[in-house]
Amino acid sequence: MDRRSFLRTTALGGSAAAATSLAAPAYAQGKRTLTMVSTWGRGLAGVHDSAQYCADTITAMTDGQVTVDLKAAGELVGAFEVFDAVSAGQADMYHAVDYYFLGQHPALSFFSQVPFGMTFQEFNNWYYQEGGMALADELYSIFGLKSFAAGSTGPQSGGWFNKEINGPEDFQGLKFRMPGQGGQVLGKLGASVQNLPGSEVYQALSSGAIDGTEWIGPWADEKAGFQEITKTYYTAGFHEPGPILALNLNLDVYESLTASQKAVVEQTARASNTWTMSLFMANNSAALQRLQAGGVKVLEFPDSVWDAFGAAAKEVIEAPLDDEFYKKCYDSYMASMISSAGWISRSEGAYSEQRNRVYGM
Repeated sequence: MDRRSFLRTTALGGSAAAATSLAAPAYAQGKRTLTMVSTWGRGLAGVHDSAQYCADTITAMTDGQVTVDLKAAGELVGAFEVFDAVSAGQADMYHAVDYYFLGQHPALSFFSQVPFGMTFQEFNNWYYQEGGMALADELYSIFGLKSFAAGSTGPQSGGWFNKEINGPEDFQGLKFRMPGQGGQVLGKLGASVQNLPGSEVYQALSSGAIDGTEWIGPWADEKAGFQEITKTYYTAGFHEPGPILALNLNLDVYESLTASQKAVVEQTARASNTWTMSLFMANNSAALQRLQAGGVKVLEFPDSVWDAFGAAAKEVIEAPLDDEFYKKCYDSYMASMISSAGWISRSEGAYSEQRNRVYGM
């Protein structure tokens, strides 16, 4: 609360107060417009769609009493400025993936993605049923935010490279775009890790500023055009088995909503969680076939590379355990993942393996 009070006295807070004053006639009519900023360039396949889905659904379900005005990355603030902008009150909400902001607190990784961590279903088990949401409320309130899980891209691809990866040593000196703890893992393998907004990745790859990149998966990657630059593509990645997109509101803004409006926001996020995941998963198989038909060489990392990923990931994930709140999240997250995996592997996992064997899929 002290931090929120401080932020309200900053220049950004002053701007927000002026904006509120200007909007007073709209409030008098019972209507208001909330500004959503995002880390996504306008038109980025899937992720911008997810942000637009949230904005449109909140507007429609409140019959326009709350209109959400979506600003893509760079239209109001930069892609990596959205966390601070909403925390400070310059904007009302943001749509992003919060591993971009680990400098704020390392525990944000648990609400975005942990390398070698949870799949989408495992995360939902933890978040909705085993205390994850309560931990999110505790963490984000420090920054004057109210957070909701609002989508997943599904398991992300290992990425695009300018050479084949035959062993862990091939990452030495490789200039590679990967954010979050996954990027820290590659750094331990000797890579020069870059953290770039999605809208800047194509240019960096085509210019040679980076030697490779991960993005999302076949559909979004095809839309981004990476196959025009390199034909070497690894489809399974260690870094984001079930990344979580976030719909986060300034906490004062959220608390100013009516009970029904709060419910609309929460249910919109839940709906987006499912809708976004299905959007990516429904499009990936056909996109992969198109990429292969266009000459893309689809590969998998050898076991020696997976082993190196796993060892480095353990180091990265355990490094912040001296932080009390991080450890609290870690203990809860790991206990839930172990529990979920124990059942899923013996039920859905075993079934899928046998179904695919029987049908030759």
